[in-house]
Amino acid sequence: MNTNKENITLQRDTKASQRLLALDVLRGITIAGMILVNNPGSWGKIYAPLSHAEWNGLTPTDLVFPFFMFIMGISTYISLKKYNFELNAQAVWKILKRTVVIFAIGLGIAYFSLLCRTHNPLPFENIRILGVMQRLALSYGVTAIVALLMSHKHIPYLIFVLLAGYFGILFFGNGYEYNETNILSVVDRAILGTNHMYKDNGIDPEGLLSTLPAIAHVLIGFCCGKLLMEVKDIHEKIERLFIIGTVLTFAGFLLSYGCPINKKIWSPTFVLTTCGLASSFLALLVWFIDVKGYKKWSRFFESFGVNPLFIYVTAAVLSILLSNIKFPYAEDVISLHGYAYTVILQPALGDYAGSLAFALLFVALNWVIGHVLYKKKIYIKI
Repeated sequence: MNTNKENITLQRDTKASQRLLALDVLRGITIAGMILVNNPGSWGKIYAPLSHAEWNGLTPTDLVFPFFMFIMGISTYISLKKYNFELNAQAVWKILKRTVVIFAIGLGIAYFSLLCRTHNPLPFENIRILGVMQRLALSYGVTAIVALLMSHKHIPYLIFVLLAGYFGILFFGNGYEYNETNILSVVDRAILGTNHMYKDNGIDPEGLLSTLPAIAHVLIGFCCGKLLMEVKDIHEKIERLFIIGTVLTFAGFLLSYGCPINKKIWSPTFVLTTCGLASSFLALLVWFIDVKGYKKWSRFFESFGVNPLFIYVTAAVLSILLSNIKFPYAEDVISLHGYAYTVILQPALGDYAGSLAFALLFVALNWVIGHVLYKKKIYIKI
């Protein structure tokens, strides 16, 4: 990683005032949420709202990742605007470089986790190829290239084609079955191989085919980014965001009677519903923070929001270390994670509250890291 002008750039930002505060706050809320739900004290002791839907349906936890992807679409519009959306070597190089770096970091996290668990220095035969960072990379890369190649007024048509086409794939390919007959599982096993997939009834939630609606997801965020940047009156921005959010959410819920809302397959109705909720929530934040001026509470989330991917990656690495650094305890060995939960928090607070307390403390630990960078006005761009 180069910390000057290559893959990761450290900036002591002199243009902090130009950043969209509500966008940073929403980005921070989603990163904090992702860290919270991914790091309970015990996976068997989680309050229902903090766990994903088993299959069809939607929980608060199911919102955090799609919200972040929606925001990535907005950020993609903002970052490409300085190139005037012209297809040139500099813009394409930046897009491809960032796509490869994010994808490689995702693979690196998977490798590090497997290395710590198996102590095999070359565990490539079992490494998961796709994942959260890889989905972000592919969705960003395709969205950014599309934004340079296609007239922006035609992007909504592409979104429709992607979602309608994916609906057809699901409908004719057992796409709503939670087993290995699902077309998503069939394709992933044929191309990636079972050993390189997430183990969940044969379904990889960040698989190959479900990347198609994920691209549509980021494209919707891109269109909302265009709205945010081109509409000058802040009240009109709020109104349009809220209208878009309401229409998308209503459409998602209405169509869910024939196409269930499902995160694990990233169903078209999941895209519509979560993008709608994200747009409406962003409208609320713009009104609350930028119009009404209620900003003090938002500083906590800004510390996450200005360095989102760096904080997410840091949290992933710390989580792996806490689970794999072990020491002798009570005639056995125990990890730092296990000690904190089973020896300290669980006896003091109980199973579920202790599990939540561990997650909250882990969020706080990562906030400290983010806050130090925030106070020093250091932005780490991945």
